[in-house]
Amino acid sequence: MKDYSKIARIIKARRIELSLSQQDLSEMSEVALRTVNTLESGKTSINLKNLAAIADVLGLELQLNLKKLQADDETEM
Repeated sequence: MKDYSKIARIIKARRIELSLSQQDLSEMSEVALRTVNTLESGKTSINLKNLAAIADVLGLELQLNLKKLQADDETEM
């Protein structure tokens, strides 16, 4: 099982910082209130489309970082 608690903490903290309720965020992002609620619980995943919509409303930027493969690390030694 994946741990989504870090994403949940960031989303919730930013929402609160902007004085938005979960309902406000739901309406502004056009993401179901239940999805916002479960996302903030940190116990479930969210699809990229909904995450991007929520991030946009909150003024957050999504980034994708590639992990180095162990084989890459070994060749650099």
